[in-house]
Amino acid sequence: MRQDSTLRAVCLAGPSDSGKTSLVEELVSRLGAEGRVATVKSIHHDVEIDTPGSDTYRHRTAGAETVIGITPELTFDIATRGKRDPPDPDGDALLESDDPEIRALSRGLERLARRGYDTVLVEGFAQAPLPTILFGERDPSAVCGPVVGRGDDSIDDLVGAIRSLKGLEFSHAGGPSDETDC
Repeated sequence: MRQDSTLRAVCLAGPSDSGKTSLVEELVSRLGAEGRVATVKSIHHDVEIDTPGSDTYRHRTAGAETVIGITPELTFDIATRGKRDPPDPDGDALLESDDPEIRALSRGLERLARRGYDTVLVEGFAQAPLPTILFGERDPSAVCGPVVGRGDDSIDDLVGAIRSLKGLEFSHAGGPSDETDC
């Protein structure tokens, strides 16, 4: 059993090429000065994150469910479950959903909370029931979480909005103390 922790998480949602990644870069720089910041990116197509023929690739294709690569500068996890992992029947999910992408996001946020991160910037995942910074002309009803800012707001206003988020409170290993649904 781990100790209680609080994690602020905010989605950045909008169309491609609307400035989400550029804003993530600015926010990481600003928020990183006051705590640990992680990012999560929704990718809608398969990408190869380890080179075919490399040792980590060979470990994964041999059947390892998780491969951890450690270099002099980086550490990375590769898990074969992706969006296909079924919900845990014994534990509460952080983000209740039948959507496999939202379940995968929930698992990722839980891991980041256990690792002691303060803030997570989630690029994409418009259907996640998390506070959202909205880009473009998208209607607020197109996202599941409350809109806490717009992509064209000042960086100071957006940082202030993120700092003021209550955060997700985890009271046990399986999930949060307060349920969130859409």
